[in-house]
Amino acid sequence: MEKIIGIKFRNPDLLENAFVHRSYLNENSDFPFPSNERLEFLGDAVLEQIVSDFIYHSFPSLPEGDLTALRAALVKTESLADEARRLKLGNELLLSKGEELGGGRDNPYLLANTFEAVIGALYLDQGLDKTKEFIDRELLYKTEESLRAGVKDPKSRFQEISQARFGTTPNYRVQNEWGPAHDHRFLIAVYLKNKKVSEGEGKSKKEAEENAARKALDSLDSGREIKPGSEE
Repeated sequence: MEKIIGIKFRNPDLLENAFVHRSYLNENSDFPFPSNERLEFLGDAVLEQIVSDFIYHSFPSLPEGDLTALRAALVKTESLADEARRLKLGNELLLSKGEELGGGRDNPYLLANTFEAVIGALYLDQGLDKTKEFIDRELLYKTEESLRAGVKDPKSRFQEISQARFGTTPNYRVQNEWGPAHDHRFLIAVYLKNKKVSEGEGKSKKEAEENAARKALDSLDSGREIKPGSEE
């Protein structure tokens, strides 16, 4: 694993811990490491700090709202999962048999969480400068691509299209929520008037709403017809 990420750890146990999903411990209670959730927590905070600092200094004329949208595009679940796939982090995950059979090695949430846990382990082992180098190499290379794609979040883009094309504003409704406090999930649907257009899942309501809007935009991009319902 050290070869894949290109860094020799002083304490290899930290890196190994980054790949321990909590489901694995349900079947291996005597395993010497805890789950990677604490490392994920730390990595999430370190990642946000480094990305925020980078885009703040790289784009001095970009307003606050666009900086926020650009950061969100870089650290969203799909973005981190893509990098985890590229690095083949899923191959190293320690999962329960059920999680494995359920496709856990390619689950975007597990992959994104693992990417953050690796960052947390790297920060503890190597410090901030080495962690910055890793994030710059493995994530920030696509900053310009994200900027060119437009920094508007999917909810804003879908709202503009809905108002222009259908004369209505999308609204979002929680369909379901589940999981413990540290790993909560939301399923949210986006409606045009009273017709459900798409659904999205996320670790927060905001992320789930954005994923629902993104799916609606994907439908429009692929030529599938979207029609609003009728007002009741």
